[in-house]
Amino acid sequence: MASVGQFLREKREEKRMSIAEIARATRVPPSSVERIEADQFDELPGEVYVRGFLKSYARAVGVSEDEVLGRYTSSRRIAWVTPLPMPSATKPARGRRVGVAVAFVLLLILFTLALSIVLKPRGGDMPQELSLSEERATQPTLSAARCTNITHSLRTMHHS
Repeated sequence: MASVGQFLREKREEKRMSIAEIARATRVPPSSVERIEADQFDELPGEVYVRGFLKSYARAVGVSEDEVLGRYTSSRRIAWVTPLPMPSATKPARGRRVGVAVAFVLLLILFTLALSIVLKPRGGDMPQELSLSEERATQPTLSAARCTNITHSLRTMHHS
């Protein structure tokens, strides 16, 4: 039994078509048509493309697509298996650890800032209205003492 590439080349030659004509009819690059006929499937882009190229080639030369794909599959002995997901690499886990560490540091900074605002003494940053009333509360005792001294001084001066 002829290989897929030999089979397609024979069908093309029976139809008296050139590689350029097949390439134009299938919209497959001429270099890929040559690789198909030489059974160099590993040099073509992925498996899906190879199967698409083979179907197009089969239609162009008037051969059953299933026959061509059957020959291809039997020659390649490829089992169609759904690939299992690969275990994730260690880099995403490391990236996740870095992200958690950054989030922790930011939360610690925010917590410290909030705590400092709550526990900060209010003497220096009190509104002006409140600080003036506090000064007035302490001033009357000073003012009363001054008034007594001033009154005493006035009396002494007045009697002299």
